[in-house]
Amino acid sequence: MVTLVSPPTDLGDSGQFEETRISLKPNLTGMDRAFRGLLAGSGVIVLIILVSIVVFLASYSWWALKTFKWHFFTGTVWSAPIHPGVLGILVGSVIIALIAVAFGTPIALAIALMINEYAPPKLHGWLTGLVDLLAVVPSIVFGFWGLEVLNHDVSGPVSWIANHLGFIPIFRTTEPGTYTDSVFVCGLIVGIMIIPIVASVSREVMSQAPRDTCEAALGLGGTRWGTITDVILPFSRSGIVGGVLLAISRALGETMAVLLVLSPANVVSKAILGPYANGDVARQVAEYFPVADVHSQSELTLAALTLFATTLFFSLLGRLIARRSGAQE
Repeated sequence: MVTLVSPPTDLGDSGQFEETRISLKPNLTGMDRAFRGLLAGSGVIVLIILVSIVVFLASYSWWALKTFKWHFFTGTVWSAPIHPGVLGILVGSVIIALIAVAFGTPIALAIALMINEYAPPKLHGWLTGLVDLLAVVPSIVFGFWGLEVLNHDVSGPVSWIANHLGFIPIFRTTEPGTYTDSVFVCGLIVGIMIIPIVASVSREVMSQAPRDTCEAALGLGGTRWGTITDVILPFSRSGIVGGVLLAISRALGETMAVLLVLSPANVVSKAILGPYANGDVARQVAEYFPVADVHSQSELTLAALTLFATTLFFSLLGRLIARRSGAQE
């Protein structure tokens, strides 16, 4: 409903203008209706797929949930089919995601700032394309590269960390002198994989920073770095956080790279630099589901449902924060 004011032909007895209310209705053509129906149908299909995945996982995991109840979510050791506990391997998935974010986020932010603020304009497109190209590399390629190269080349730096920071529980190893096949190495590999996600989201949000404010800061004698820290980063804070949360969701569900590198383990451990310390939900499901019996498959499906719920939570939270940042801009 839109209110329009009529031309002042007659003020009437009250001496005020008379208002005419008219209703504006869009005149949709056949193509407009078809396109609207296509968009609505696409949204419904996505919702149906999401609900069907949840129903599938819930139905196949019902036996495990009915049998083990809350002990399944609080147990710290996965010893299927007697006492499976998803918490032990879920902690490993979370640790890998946290290591990936701690390693990949600073590099991704540096890339985004370099493209937006320091690189010549002619190179913006090329650099953006290179970052996006990293995102399309298959995860199994990262897994093979991490297994054959990174898994052995980081032994020196990791041994230095263990020797000098070993008094901190997390910088220890369950097998002294062995620093391969660990959640730390997996975190580094997954951290490289999430760099394009954080870099793309951060670069897009930073590019929306008001340029007149940036130029005013420079005109008042501020440095380029001061403009970044005082204008661009505060403006982009919510969007960066949203990108990081989306990267956490990707890191939580990574399978192939973790399956190829991480040693088999299913217990909770504070040590992250060595093998046989922590497990991973995606690795557990991918490795044992094809050869498991019916009851073990139900347990693994419930573990997958737990990981799905965790990933979905971080994805929705990341999108909510990114949308909030866009609304503020």
